[in-house]
Amino acid sequence: MQEDKIYEYAVIRLVPKVEREEFFNIGLVMFSKKEKFIRVEFYLCPDKFQLMHSKLDYEDIIQNLESFQKIANGEKDGGPIAQLDIPERFRWLTAVRSAVVQTSRPHPGKSKDLNVTFGKLFEELVK
Repeated sequence: MQEDKIYEYAVIRLVPKVEREEFFNIGLVMFSKKEKFIRVEFYLCPDKFQLMHSKLDYEDIIQNLESFQKIANGEKDGGPIAQLDIPERFRWLTAVRSAVVQTSRPHPGKSKDLNVTFGKLFEELVK
């Protein structure tokens, strides 16, 4: 029988007007220290983005989200944060910030298969 794996996840949010604190979910980051697992995925619907009547640039937000992925994946072009170990990268990605791209507080969970759980959470919370 496969053992449960402990993980943490946070929802990535787009906050078009930080001062209003209104947001919608656009991605997910999941981390498991014991499994040395970290994964970031995002989906920013262009139609939903246009409905915000925001001065934000769609391509700028996509680049920001791609930077999140590079950091999570430890890619060399992700900058110095991407070179940290997995727990430090997760903590940096989920740090409280007042920016248009933010994350929720991390939430814990248990899973037999982290990728399957990630897919379920992504479908439920983002799509």
